[in-house]
Amino acid sequence: MSKPTVLVTRKWPSEVEEELKAKYDVTLNEKDVPMSIPELQAAFQNYDCVCPTVTDPINAEVLSVENKKAKIIASFGVGFNHIDLDAAKKENLVVTNTPEVLTDCTADIAMTLLLSAARRTSEGERELRAGKWAGWRPTHLRGTQVTGKTLGCIGFGRIAQATADRAHFGFGMKIIFSDPYMPSDEVINKYNATPCSSVEEVLEKADFVSIHCPGGESTYHLMNKERIGMMKKGAYLINSARGDVIDNDALIEALKNKTIAGAGLDVFEGEPELNPGFLDCENAVLLPHLGSASTETRIAMGMRVLENMEAYYSDKEPGDRVA
Repeated sequence: MSKPTVLVTRKWPSEVEEELKAKYDVTLNEKDVPMSIPELQAAFQNYDCVCPTVTDPINAEVLSVENKKAKIIASFGVGFNHIDLDAAKKENLVVTNTPEVLTDCTADIAMTLLLSAARRTSEGERELRAGKWAGWRPTHLRGTQVTGKTLGCIGFGRIAQATADRAHFGFGMKIIFSDPYMPSDEVINKYNATPCSSVEEVLEKADFVSIHCPGGESTYHLMNKERIGMMKKGAYLINSARGDVIDNDALIEALKNKTIAGAGLDVFEGEPELNPGFLDCENAVLLPHLGSASTETRIAMGMRVLENMEAYYSDKEPGDRVA
C-alpha cells in the first residue's frame, strides 16, 4: 500500500521533517518561501494532505479548486483563522491544529513583552547600540514597576492562565479577567482572580491589559479607538494572541499621543507587513511573532501535527480536529 502524499508549505524543524519522511511520501519546502494562491490550489489538487502554517491563506479560493485530492489540512499552529472553516466543511475537509504544546512558551513571550514595555528595555538597548548612552543618571529611562500592579486578561484560557501564573506568583500582580466562558472556581481561586462583567471593565481597572482571545470575525478590532481610550493613561497593552484583535491605526494614535503608556506586541494585522507608524513609537516593544519560537515548542508542534495525521490515517478521530 502506497504512503499518503503530503505537502508541507514551509520549512519545519529538521526533527519533524525526518519523521515525515519516514512515514509519508512528503514534499518539503526546502527554500522556506511562502506559497502563492495558485501553488496552494495545486497542492490541494496533487496531495492527500496539506500541512500549512498560520501564515498561509487557506481561503475559499484555495479550497474550492476543482479536482481536489486532499482530504485533510493538518495545520502547524494553534490558531486557525487563516483557514476558512466554513469552506473546509463544505468541501468535506478535515482540519486540525496544534494546541496546548505552546502554552508556556507563549506565556513567556507575553511576560517578556509586559516587562520590556514597562521597563523600557527596548529603548535602552537601542540607545546603547547607537552609542548614545551618556551614563547612569536618576531620571534616565524611568519605567513602570510591575510588582503589585493589576494585570487584566482579555480571555482567560490556557495561555492567559499560564501568563497569570507568572504574573501573580512571580510578580505579585493582581489578576482580573473577562471571558465569555467562565473558568472553574479552582482556576479562579488559584490566582485569586477577579472576573469582570465586560471587556470594558477590565480596560478601566487594569494597569496592564493582555490580549488572549482568538482572532476572527467576532473579535476583529475588538481593541478599537473607543476601547483603547478606556484604558488608564499609565496602562500598557500587550498582545501575544492575534494581530487583527487590535486596530493598528487607533493604537498608533494612542501611543503617539501618550493616551496610554505603551504597548508590547508580538502579532500584527497583515503581518509580515508592519504598519510603518509603529516604527515611530518609541513606547512600543515590537517582536516578529516569536510566541512559540523555542526549539522545544516548535518540535512539539510538529510532532502534534504528526499525531493528528496518524490518527486520521488510522481511521481514528484526530485529537485536535477543529473542522
